[in-house]
Amino acid sequence: MTTKTICQWGLIAVLVLAGCGTAPVAENEGKPVTSDAGPLSTLKQGHPRLILTDSGLSAVRTLLKSDVQMEGLVERLIEEANAMLDAPTVEYKLIGPRLLSQSRACLNKVYTLALAYRLTGEKKFAERAKRELLAAASFKDWNPSHFLDTAEMSHAFGIGYDWLYDELGGDRDTVRTALIEKGLNEGLFCYRGQDPFCWWVECNHNWNQVCNGGLVIGALAIADECPELAAEIVSGAIKSLPRAMSSYAPDGGWIEGPSYWNYATSYNVYCLAALETALGKDFGLSSMAGFADTGLFRIHSIGPHGLTFNYADGGSACGPAAQMFWLARKFDRPVYAQHQRAMLRRGRPHPLDIVWFDPRGKMSDTRELPLGARFRGIEVAFFRSGWDDENALFVGFKGGNNRANHAHLDLGTFVLDANGVRWAVDLGPDDYNLPGYFGDKRWTYYRLRTDSHNTLVVNGENQLVDAKARMIAFESTPSRAFAIADLTEAYGTYVTRAHRGVVLLDRSRVLVQDEVAPKGGPREILWGMVTGADIELAGTTATLRQNGKMLTAEILSPKDVSFEVVLTTPPKPENQNEGTRRLAVRVNGGGKPVRIAVLLTPQGDAWGEHPEPALRPLHQWGSGH
Repeated sequence: MTTKTICQWGLIAVLVLAGCGTAPVAENEGKPVTSDAGPLSTLKQGHPRLILTDSGLSAVRTLLKSDVQMEGLVERLIEEANAMLDAPTVEYKLIGPRLLSQSRACLNKVYTLALAYRLTGEKKFAERAKRELLAAASFKDWNPSHFLDTAEMSHAFGIGYDWLYDELGGDRDTVRTALIEKGLNEGLFCYRGQDPFCWWVECNHNWNQVCNGGLVIGALAIADECPELAAEIVSGAIKSLPRAMSSYAPDGGWIEGPSYWNYATSYNVYCLAALETALGKDFGLSSMAGFADTGLFRIHSIGPHGLTFNYADGGSACGPAAQMFWLARKFDRPVYAQHQRAMLRRGRPHPLDIVWFDPRGKMSDTRELPLGARFRGIEVAFFRSGWDDENALFVGFKGGNNRANHAHLDLGTFVLDANGVRWAVDLGPDDYNLPGYFGDKRWTYYRLRTDSHNTLVVNGENQLVDAKARMIAFESTPSRAFAIADLTEAYGTYVTRAHRGVVLLDRSRVLVQDEVAPKGGPREILWGMVTGADIELAGTTATLRQNGKMLTAEILSPKDVSFEVVLTTPPKPENQNEGTRRLAVRVNGGGKPVRIAVLLTPQGDAWGEHPEPALRPLHQWGSGH
């Protein structure tokens, strides 16, 4: 039985075990794939063909001669590759239900070592990468029950097989067999709807992009040897991937938050880049609505000193994102490249930062961006006082959808930066391995509940899980920038109306104004803001101090209440949120409409002195009022 025939039967385990993974490949090696191969009809022959071809490597070397930052990236890559030479290889070790840490470790080593080899020609790097691949090839499986693990390992093997094809020598069959048996065949079960763990094929979030992207890279690596198998993987992926890519519409926002934007978009780009270099096309995927603009979401979501508006299950720390270079090149957006080069100074680069490095763009390109942005598909707004000042004022404010993947019950929440300090904090996710974190206990954990976020809590209850909040107004001018969200759905039978407005006054202070019409009897309404600052209370005024800086909070309405401090410490084993507390305003509505207005003012010479603003109803916040 020939290799090609066996590959056609790729899903039949016994035949695959005897087939593409182990049999000679001479019949197809080096020959064009025939037109009946469907999506592979334009497959580039030979290796490397994934993401970095030999011609691309020449371009990298040319740029390396003239760009100092690029030179520094390569020096760091070689240092890291040398440090990996004596490091232990991956091992089959689950953390909770996940093998993901090992898949990612393998992927990182393969990219780093293989690129170091291709840049230097030093075989020690190729040999060490091969050892890593052989270690992972010996695993009993790649944990397909948590398919991200399988997909990321398939990604590692696809890159390793393609970039180190000649250097793998007699171990090539072992690597290919593992990729097919433990990765691609599991993907076929998914695309054929034969595996209960494969719900990701139909979903619209990061799992879709990661799983499709990892499988596509693995499939394209062995596509000339197993064209039928690879064609089915690629066909399944290009049918599935638009479900997730539609989430970028209409303007590039990402509902899972900036952290998962990075994960999802990186794999989206890995996939498209591999399709382009291997097949010369991406089947129109890159032209989907919002995708060209998604780099703007990345830029706007990061505050002036490098922290993101980390809503959903995301941390606030932010490092580089190599896909920004690819997006800059693909869509001719030099501002993306400039932003990524600046972010490279804040964190560890990825080897693909070297591959996709783009020297275009200047800080003046960023300064030309608007100081406020609303992303309509996800109902999130961002405002700032300037682009190139680490002490600038920054606000992220969201409506959104509590049912979104990784969402918290946080409609109406916000973060606030000023003077190089984050004053209003999103605590981020808790330990994913907590019992029922993604199941029936999710809304019992403090960090996911409403009362841990910078929004309103009515009658001590969580917001409704099915609630959505739309931005009903947005404006951004030099003197005044605001957004208003309709939070009514979030509080169910407790209110007839709940609107929140956040406004930057003179780009130097922030007013948060809530208007709530309770339904039925008296309702307790708690306004809250989590902070890492020390708090000094004085009735309707609170002074916050952190890192030698100061911010004043003032209750403008109602005048008959005072600030209080609420603990942020949940029961163990949940994160104890050390160093944080919640500044709060408690209002007993008595069944009548309530307006809560809190003014947040950074202190210091840069912000000047301003009179207390005159309050007016949210519906009068627009132009001309």
